[in-house]
Amino acid sequence: MPESPLTINGQYTKDLSFEAPGAPEIFNLLQQEMPNIQVDIDVQAEGKGENVFEVVLSVRAEAKAKEEIAYIAEISYAGLFTVNVPAEHMGPVLLIECPMILFPFLRRIIADATGDGGFAPLMLTPIDFASLYQQRMAQAQELAQTEAANDGNDGGALN
Repeated sequence: MPESPLTINGQYTKDLSFEAPGAPEIFNLLQQEMPNIQVDIDVQAEGKGENVFEVVLSVRAEAKAKEEIAYIAEISYAGLFTVNVPAEHMGPVLLIECPMILFPFLRRIIADATGDGGFAPLMLTPIDFASLYQQRMAQAQELAQTEAANDGNDGGALN
């Protein structure tokens, strides 16, 4: 029987934080104004052994109403995966496929945390991890080109 290309060894909440610094006054303000919610997403993968990787999906959500912070919710949700794919497919598997597996669990946890905090549950919209991966690769390529252009060009400085 051939090895599975992707095996989930485990999933876990690595870090979870919820703050409502403006409570209880913020609830009065939220009756008059919908909050503006800023969401930041990050994905990291790290080798933990032969073909074993920890993939961490992190989300930080900050809700504000009239510049007053309603809440800050942060979560890092991780999975431990065994990956058996050719090297050229490793990046897409770790930074697209694995986060897609983790996302529904992270989404439920952050919705529960914000709801339990007294606010409307934050229902994150699905994330296009393929686009995030492509953006990351484009940024890395741009950085490499910038560094290559600067190599040997020290502006005549003495070392």
